[in-house]
Amino acid sequence: MSKIGLYFGTFNPIHVGHLIIANYMVENSDLDEIWMVVTPHNPFKKKSSLLENHHRFELVYRATESYKKIKPSDIEFKLPQPNYTVYTLAHLTEVYPEKEFCLIMGEDNLKSFHKWKNYETILEHHHIYVYPRIAAGTISHQFKNHPKIHPINAPIIEISSTMIRNGIKNKKNIRPMLTKEVWEYIDEMNFYKK
Repeated sequence: MSKIGLYFGTFNPIHVGHLIIANYMVENSDLDEIWMVVTPHNPFKKKSSLLENHHRFELVYRATESYKKIKPSDIEFKLPQPNYTVYTLAHLTEVYPEKEFCLIMGEDNLKSFHKWKNYETILEHHHIYVYPRIAAGTISHQFKNHPKIHPINAPIIEISSTMIRNGIKNKKNIRPMLTKEVWEYIDEMNFYKK
């Protein structure tokens, strides 16, 4: 049974920080593949800076094309909105019974994990791989030394998509933070310029 790590994000846009973490996770754990799950635009949130779903998927596709173990996923685009991680996991487990799905999350998300919908169900059926983040708050006692929660000592990356969008808007050179393919698509499509 192959083990798939699910890395959820709006990826608006995907940057080298996302790839460094995904690649580190797949190379330094027992995960066979990482699926970059592009989360859809929440219909109840007005977010003008969020690119359309298909554009963000295209960016993830281009960014991961040369990585054999990292794949783009648009699975959540096909699910009813608003969606919760617990439903996506149930759906994937049903569609791919031959795969074991695990969750990848930053330490900052683990700190608020007890507020997630049906988090006990997630923990009952899935392993969680956690990468370090610099963030305030503490990890709930119930998640410390939990047999299904695996901290991975990945490099701490403090690049954010917000920083990149602001940089483009303010005509800064942000190219080192993006892969060549992602930068070219953003530039060609004039994304984030206003």
